[in-house]
Amino acid sequence: MKLGGFKNREAVVDLTNGTVEYRGINEEDARKYIGGRGLGVKYVLDNGPEVEPLSEENILCIMTGPVTGSRSSMSGRLAVVTKSPLTGTVTDSHMGGWTAARLKWSGFDNIIFKGKSDKPVYLYIEDGKAELRDASAEWGTSTRATVKAMKDRYGAEDLSVMAIGQAGENTVRYASFINEHDRSAGRGGTAAVAGYKKLKAIVIKAAQKGNMPQPALENEYKEANKKAVKAILEGGLTAPNKGGLSVYGTNVLTNLINEVGALPTKNAQFTNWDQAELHSGEYVNEHLLVANNTCHACPVACKIEVEVKDGKYKTRVESFEFESAWALGANSGLSNSEAIAYLIDSCNEYGIDTIELGNAFSVTMEAYEKGIVDEQLDWGDADKMIEMTRKIAHREGFGGILAEGPARASAMWGAPHLSMSVKGQSIPAYDPRGIQGIGLGYATSNRGACHLRGYTVASEIAGIPEPTDRLQPEGKGELLKIFQDLLSFSDSMNICKFSSFSENAEHYAEQYSTMTGIPMTAEDVMLAGERIYNLERYYNNLAGFNRREDDFLPKRFTEEPATGNSAGSVSRMDIMLDEYYQARGWVDGVVPEEKLRELGILPAAAEPGSQLV
Repeated sequence: MKLGGFKNREAVVDLTNGTVEYRGINEEDARKYIGGRGLGVKYVLDNGPEVEPLSEENILCIMTGPVTGSRSSMSGRLAVVTKSPLTGTVTDSHMGGWTAARLKWSGFDNIIFKGKSDKPVYLYIEDGKAELRDASAEWGTSTRATVKAMKDRYGAEDLSVMAIGQAGENTVRYASFINEHDRSAGRGGTAAVAGYKKLKAIVIKAAQKGNMPQPALENEYKEANKKAVKAILEGGLTAPNKGGLSVYGTNVLTNLINEVGALPTKNAQFTNWDQAELHSGEYVNEHLLVANNTCHACPVACKIEVEVKDGKYKTRVESFEFESAWALGANSGLSNSEAIAYLIDSCNEYGIDTIELGNAFSVTMEAYEKGIVDEQLDWGDADKMIEMTRKIAHREGFGGILAEGPARASAMWGAPHLSMSVKGQSIPAYDPRGIQGIGLGYATSNRGACHLRGYTVASEIAGIPEPTDRLQPEGKGELLKIFQDLLSFSDSMNICKFSSFSENAEHYAEQYSTMTGIPMTAEDVMLAGERIYNLERYYNNLAGFNRREDDFLPKRFTEEPATGNSAGSVSRMDIMLDEYYQARGWVDGVVPEEKLRELGILPAAAEPGSQLV
């Protein structure tokens, strides 16, 4: 395989035997599925959709894309792909910072873990070689302690560490990888898979010098990259030191989403909150901001570092994100931004997904309020939330129940309706009653409720690329398909999703073509994205998600009207889902054989013994 951008080198790590083998990448797979998310899903599908997530048979894939670690703006992303212990679906969770770039600079495109070690280990990578080493001294410690230990051992210069904390070790179903810059591969419980396998960390020593991916068409790539950078620098949201994303980080959305009546509050019982401003981007910038940090090759610098200088919530942490602030804030009835910062810091220490944790709190708070559980957890009780975070990470007492995830926990209590989840994964910070398209996105996301699969909020709220009526259900099926396909491609090229606020399919096509040497148009980008999205859906169909009911929202969103400036609105899934299935060519959520063959996922002619849905 001689495509530009790829190192054509993968490490296959057998944790059971303690061995590492090296292999190239199948060029046909790389052409079809691009890299990153898409290629990782192909590997997980080939491994078998029937495997148990927490088993030796499940694989854990650390994936980069063809532009990762290059001069392309926002190209510092990697994807962690596996079968999720939270949802039972295929999942991919992405991480920024410099980990992905250093993996590519070290001479590797991807790392695939299989089996299970009988003792704690970490993988050390340098100069095209990977070696398993003993992590017994680090087992039981936090992500930060592990990062420090590795920096002390190997020197901090040119070093990246992605580690699991106590939550991953104890297989909390929404445990996260955290790296040295507090960047998280958060959703889906990928770190629980690592914890089950006794994999504590991946440590990468690599400098940029002389190791960046080489474009197949150097001069043309320079021009393509120049156009993409220009779009980012001039973007309304992405312009450095001017755009809202650059100035306030993702938390620029808190006041805006609250104002339109689409901020789920107190377990989505309401869609607006009069105290939301107290954890907004504007408030945090004025009171807690100490730095605007960035990732490899990114001029936007959306990562907000905050510091609480004294008091019981004293901390310094990246990043005070919109989703984290909402989950631990409005949805849990907590307005104290200092306490929220401390909770985010705790999540980074233990390695816990902030979104799922906040939903675990809110489900428990409503259940206690309604007399369903005896465990007292009141709205906005920051100190109890902090203590419960520790209990969840260690699976201690009631924390052991919440470690299973809000969907499983509420089902144990006989109140599954209290969990605002789809396929077992809890919603993020946009209420479907106030933004119709994002509700359809939650329902049809292949990794459970998620805004990042198809971010229609860009159109419905920000008017990118064109404005649509946020309360109008008609037309959202086709709109969502476009967003899902485009972002499937960007995740597979492994470029930050925020680039899509300024770049389009043509920008992606030009960067991909000139880097790899494979001619690609904007239409080809969308076709590749459609293929990847259908590949994921095919996996889920084979894994048992093959009913229309699997693509639906909790009744709270379809039956209980919104409040605030979306008052009276409910999610119109009845209209949108039919339209979406028609746009996709699916039958009640199942990809037909003809669609799989049309997209090249299955061969053009049936083979004897083919396994189809």
